[in-house]
Amino acid sequence: MRPLSARSVVLSLLLGAHPAELPVKDLVRLVEPFGVGGSTLRAALSRMVTAGDLRRTDAVYRLSDRLLARQRRQDEALRPGTRAWGGDWEMVVITATGRGPAERAALRARLTALRLAELREGVWLRPANLDRALPDTLSSVALTCSARPDEPPHDLVARLWPLDTWAATARTLLARTAAARTPADRLTAYAAAVRQLLTDPVLPPELLPADWPGEALRTAYAGYQRELAASVGRRERAA
Repeated sequence: MRPLSARSVVLSLLLGAHPAELPVKDLVRLVEPFGVGGSTLRAALSRMVTAGDLRRTDAVYRLSDRLLARQRRQDEALRPGTRAWGGDWEMVVITATGRGPAERAALRARLTALRLAELREGVWLRPANLDRALPDTLSSVALTCSARPDEPPHDLVARLWPLDTWAATARTLLARTAAARTPADRLTAYAAAVRQLLTDPVLPPELLPADWPGEALRTAYAGYQRELAASVGRRERAA
């Protein structure tokens, strides 16, 4: 894991803040423990506004709409809504043709964010245990339906997701978050934990390997998120 840049530190703090906005004076105080100086912070904030990452009103910086959507995904990754699984699967079959590489890549990213996995080119599916409906906008490019594949569900899950690899990475991150001592090292480790949680397939418990570390990683990150929120609150009261 590489050390976080000034931009990454700012984004990590704002993505963990609700509402996702902070005055520059608070940001200066908050980034100091991470080794980011005032001049470096102000240069990063200026670049982030220009790039459309942040919006500025007077001396308050807030996430752009695009990054607010990322925050919602991050929050959902921490506590994804689930329901009991009855054996059905969500299936998405891509029907649109003539799309360019950028459009195909965007659609793949969108389906992956919905925690679907690609069985073969153009065929995506997952167990129907998430407490959400597939977006209606997919109907313009795909056929969506429920299915009950003949293949045993454990075999199908093994083809769709590298669960052993995911679990090994999650356990490594749990060890690193527990061992990290400095604010910068902890933020770096937990930023990696968030990225890992965004790729958790959130499968029904009966389809997961024993000792699945997903919940432990969520719990660890939730604790760190509370620490950051408390730190922001303390510094705002002291200002």
